[in-house]
Amino acid sequence: MSTENNWKEICHIDAIVPNAGRCALVEGEQVAIFRVSKSGNDELYAIHNHDPFSKANVLSRGIVGSLSERVVVASPIYKQHFCLQTGECLEDEATQLKTWQVRVENNMVQLSA
Repeated sequence: MSTENNWKEICHIDAIVPNAGRCALVEGEQVAIFRVSKSGNDELYAIHNHDPFSKANVLSRGIVGSLSERVVVASPIYKQHFCLQTGECLEDEATQLKTWQVRVENNMVQLSA
């Protein structure tokens, strides 16, 4: 579990459009941060921005949706689906992306580094 010192401010919550993603550079890694709105409540997720199939840093530009009760992002290139909670690729269980804890404090999005 992270201590308070491990949280890094990324951006204001309004910088991330609901049901979309935004890329941030955190300690040399590109992180795709998603703001998913459900019934008026926002949930935030953070996964590695690098698509292992296309070898491009594009997942923050993917389409957010749900498959089989899981919140996912579809890669904008080859359309593989990645679970935003676990980083698992739904089409290839052997492929998993790094995830980060993310929260909002005083309207600022913070990532556990």
